[in-house]
Amino acid sequence: MSEVATDRELVSRVQAGDERSFDLLMLKYQSRIVKLISRFVHDPMEAQDVAQEAFIKAFRAIGSFRGDSAFYTWLYRIATNAAKNHLVSQSRRPPPGGVDVTEAEQYAMDTRLKEKTTPEGLVMTEELKQVIFRVISNLPDDLREAITLREVENMSYEDIALVMDCPIGTVRSRIFRARDAIDQKIRPLLN
Repeated sequence: MSEVATDRELVSRVQAGDERSFDLLMLKYQSRIVKLISRFVHDPMEAQDVAQEAFIKAFRAIGSFRGDSAFYTWLYRIATNAAKNHLVSQSRRPPPGGVDVTEAEQYAMDTRLKEKTTPEGLVMTEELKQVIFRVISNLPDDLREAITLREVENMSYEDIALVMDCPIGTVRSRIFRARDAIDQKIRPLLN
């Protein structure tokens, strides 16, 4: 059974009154949601609290989940809104574009950056990471959010379109433009 199908089955069970199935969904996504919220709320204890609040909101609203998107996409929107609301309640502004993409771990998955184990390769890897982070942090908000949702959160174009509330074509264009901007900056380093 695929991840999406498993999630839909668990959601159906919760909607039918089986609260334990929500516990399974919470366990499955807890670390991802805390990590997401940590991009907004930098205090780890506060991030845990906001994540808990997001799960409570999701549980209360699960009856309205229709399955038009993946469960994680729906939960992502709830968690993002909970984090932004928390910051507003604390009189702090959310980061522009929705996420802070300067975390080194975000690009640890890039195999081209991992393959170089020589000292020179390690220096090059670090330099590439810094360039990528700088380029992403300087992108316009809409491009930065689109590339982060795609490359960090591994969301589908359809789910990104739902999260960003725009057509899929716009999502594709934003991701293309973000990748192109990154490519233009790292190409000289790779040559």
